[in-house]
Amino acid sequence: MGIADTSIAALSAAFSGLAAFGAWKASREANDAAASVARIERDRWHDALTPQLRLKLQQSDGLLLYVRFDGPAQLGRLSVRLTIRDDFDRSQVPSLAGGPTPDEIERTIWGPYRFQPGINGADPLGRSVPPFPLEAGDRTRLALDPSGKPTWYEGADGEERWRQQYQDATIRLWVDCEAEGHKPWRLSFGVTPDGRWAQTGRTVGS
Repeated sequence: MGIADTSIAALSAAFSGLAAFGAWKASREANDAAASVARIERDRWHDALTPQLRLKLQQSDGLLLYVRFDGPAQLGRLSVRLTIRDDFDRSQVPSLAGGPTPDEIERTIWGPYRFQPGINGADPLGRSVPPFPLEAGDRTRLALDPSGKPTWYEGADGEERWRQQYQDATIRLWVDCEAEGHKPWRLSFGVTPDGRWAQTGRTVGS
């Protein structure tokens, strides 16, 4: 094979390689685009199926938190877990000399109410209850207690100062939902003490 033939063969191989690389790149870009479209569609469908839950406070025979699952029914049985949030995130608040320690701050429920410890499976602090099932159209109720004042609220007026701090305050909650075949949802709720239903982060009429 002469020099010309060798050069032609080399150029042909180079062009073939470039064509193969171009085809591979185009195929990869097409696959990435298809995956992106599929992911967007899955996220859109996930958002469309967000559980419609309602929560409200009711004071009769003790303080109760009602939880109702309105739908969508195609989710089937929903697993629901509630966690009481603090009035704001104190994890980055610096500790002051002589003040409460980070552990004491973490163990305090900074809000008006807690779940009754040991009732409905609530943890000893009253921060959360374990997951419970709900079908569309069903509801359940959970027992609440006033939150316990921190130990550093001392003196005869310590309890009163703590109660006044959260008088008429909203109960902030995370509601984690799971349904078979779907990614989990985390919903934020603010439940007012006036007995109105709160739905997916907003308050609606009773």
